[in-house]
Parts: sequence; C-alpha cells; structure tokens
Amino acid sequence: MCAYVLVAEDDVKQAELVRRYLEREGHSVLVVHDGRAAIDEARGREPDLVVLDVMMPKADGLDVCRVIRAESDVPVLMLTARATEDDLLLGLDLGADDYVTKPYSPRELMARVRTLLRRARRSRDPEETRRSGDSEETLKVGDLLVDPARHLVSVAGSPVDCTPAEFRILETLAAQPERVFTRAQLLEEVHGFDRFITRRTVDVHMLNLRKKIEPDPRRPTRILTVYGVGYKLTDGSG
Repeated sequence: MCAYVLVAEDDVKQAELVRRYLEREGHSVLVVHDGRAAIDEARGREPDLVVLDVMMPKADGLDVCRVIRAESDVPVLMLTARATEDDLLLGLDLGADDYVTKPYSPRELMARVRTLLRRARRSRDPEETRRSGDSEETLKVGDLLVDPARHLVSVAGSPVDCTPAEFRILETLAAQPERVFTRAQLLEEVHGFDRFITRRTVDVHMLNLRKKIEPDPRRPTRILTVYGVGYKLTDGSG
C-alpha cells in the first residue's frame, strides 16, 4: 500500500524518525517544518495522507487542518503533545481523522497510518472494497443515501461531504437504522482503542453530521440522542 505522505513537523529529529518509518513501509515522503509550507505542498501535489504536528511556526497544525479540510478530503493524522480532551476535540471538529499523542511509539503511528490509508483506498476503489469483503450495498434511510463502495453520502439527492470518521459513523448507523449505538461502540468503529480519545469525541462527530444532514441541526429528526445510552439514525419522518 504505497502512498505519498506529507509530514509537517517542526522538530527535525522527530520528523526524520517519522520519515524513516514511513519509507521503511514503502511510502514516498515529503517533510516540511512549518504550517505555511504544509499548506503550499498539500495544494501543489495532493498527498494520500497528511501527518500534521499541532505546534508549528507560521501556521499551527489546527489552522493547517482547517485549510486542508476546506479544500480536500485527504486523511489527516495529527500529532500533538497537548493531550487535553478539549485539544483533541477541537482538532476532530476541524476535520482531523485521527490523533496520536506524544510521546508515541513509531509502531503505533504506523498502525494508524495503515488504517487511514486502507479506509481512504476503500472509499476511492470499489474493487478494493470487494476484495476486503466490505458491503457494497447502498444504504438508504428515508432520503439519506450512504454508498460505502464509492464513499458517497447524499440527502434528497444533494451530495454531502463527510470526513472519513464521519462517514464511518454514518455508515454504521445506516446499516442498522433505529438501532441504538452506545458512544463506546461508535468510538470503536472510528478510532479503535485509544486511551486519549474519549467518548465526547463521538458527540463532536454527531454535531458535525447534524449540521450536514439535518434540516434544522438544533432540532434533529435523523440522528437522535437516546439519553443515557447513545445515538440512533431514523428516516426523519417522526
């Protein structure tokens, strides 16, 4: 699974370590050391994955993520030494797909990279989806359509842009409409086990999804909260 990976990390030694591990797995890697360069490179030659440090000169990682996500759905993996819950949620709210908190093991980082690249490839390549055994069936809940093979979402025929994490949650809910999923179950679908990712992460994803698919996000009729339990997806009729 060779890919072009953009690494934005101002710590030269840390950047070199990440580069070596990525190249060891067969990836082509470009390293930059400030946020402005990261934005320029992401625009110039769209990478398959961006590994993005939060603390950088010229533009921090959160600003870079905001710009990238406004222009592209490329997976973004953020590196941060700021492990507070609010910092993690802010990055996810801006569209980051995953977080690795410093200090981290290179093996953990590579596992996250493989997961994000695999999901991105499946979303772009229906044949890859068939080989992996994932369902190709388009999921329909009311006028909401979720197409796993093509990684497409639409509401009443209008396309909806979702991050990979948002898409995974919506796909999980749409596969079993009316079923109540706990936050822990949805978190496992998106991020797997990570002690730094909390259940509030799911609430942020749901808030963003409601902005995209609800007629009135303040009064949701599709993604419903089941208080004390979690969330479910309905057809929006009631």
